[in-house]
Amino acid sequence: MSGALPIQFDPASLILLNIIMACMMFGVSLSLRLEDFKRIALAPVAPLAGLFAQFLLLPLATCLFTWALKIDAELALGMILVASCPGGSFSNIMTWLGRGNVAVSVSMTAVSSLAATVLTPLNFAFYGWLNPHTREYLTQITLEPGGILLLVLLVLALPLVLGMTTGRKLPGLVARSEKPLRIASLLVFLGFVGIAFSNNFGLFIERFHSFFWLVVFHNLLALSLGYGMALLLKLPVPDRRAVTMEVGIQNSGLGLVILFTFFPEAGGMMLITAFWGVWHLVSGLTLSQIWARTAHD
Repeated sequence: MSGALPIQFDPASLILLNIIMACMMFGVSLSLRLEDFKRIALAPVAPLAGLFAQFLLLPLATCLFTWALKIDAELALGMILVASCPGGSFSNIMTWLGRGNVAVSVSMTAVSSLAATVLTPLNFAFYGWLNPHTREYLTQITLEPGGILLLVLLVLALPLVLGMTTGRKLPGLVARSEKPLRIASLLVFLGFVGIAFSNNFGLFIERFHSFFWLVVFHNLLALSLGYGMALLLKLPVPDRRAVTMEVGIQNSGLGLVILFTFFPEAGGMMLITAFWGVWHLVSGLTLSQIWARTAHD
């Protein structure tokens, strides 16, 4: 195991990152309704297939992959953390661009965000412990599942409830602000990641070869698991596309919030998580444009 990487981090940035994360979740939740949750009960196959791939197959496959290849403990834990996060808020946009089933995507985002309040800290702790190469490092960084649970509740569950309530009471606000809020949140998040990279440019270049292909392969694995599960269940093509995007677009912003709050010295984990936040947008947009030009049948 290599030593901790010296990431330059301004603790004051944590407040900004938490606000960005909460705003992104609030913006997504403005258009959510209770009917989106009921939809899963009425037509559960596609959403449940995605959630199964999201919270069981992806963390398990990530743990086995990092274990088998004996990947550096910090980088491996970064991959496990990303795999433990719920679907990213931009999966809905990617699904829409790729002519997928947006209703399935939205319902999965809502349920996975709530499920993540328990499953994200649980999966991270369990699979980090299960991999013998990361187990020792996990104890060194003093994992606090209770603290992570509280944080996820504050940046995911609370904004989700507030967004749904606001959207129901002020439908006009949704029509006017949802798209600008999504775009602004994306730009601010990318700006935050960009500043973090620029402040650590030397480290980024030095370790580029060690994390670039890991992130690319990991994202491909996530997309493949989502598509494979949907294909196995013979879901319609629009549903298949929604499930694929939901599993392949991870909420890496949540991962960064957790890292900056609890593991600010874990530079390798931050490199993996921050680059995921950029790469999955590239791969998601690319795939959505291919699908947009491909017939459903």
